[in-house]
Amino acid sequence: MARVKRGVTTHARHKKVIDASKGFFGRSSTNYRIALERLEKSLQYAYRDRRVKKREFRALWIQRINAATRAEGLTYSRFMAGLKQTGIEMDRKVLAAIAFDDPASFTEIVNAVKAVIEAEAPAAE
Repeated sequence: MARVKRGVTTHARHKKVIDASKGFFGRSSTNYRIALERLEKSLQYAYRDRRVKKREFRALWIQRINAATRAEGLTYSRFMAGLKQTGIEMDRKVLAAIAFDDPASFTEIVNAVKAVIEAEAPAAE
């Protein structure tokens, strides 16, 4: 039976790690052992931050909607409650995009919400 030497597979595995760690700082991009540790940590960060990104974008959308609604004389929470009452089904991403890109359209949405809120206010008292 022939003797199996592992040089080719080891070299290929090392090369794969070194290629993936290209752009890392210092020896983290050239030394296999250090590059492997850095690469594993970077993959952990990537996994974690794919979830964190969703939180950060939602927070950004809420800030943009809040700023736009306050300019129209409403708070974010009253606006969102009124939006549900009007039956307008837009998510925060779309609302933030409209508020950012097309303030005139957003003003119309806010006016529709205000009309519903004002119609509900005397009934509550």
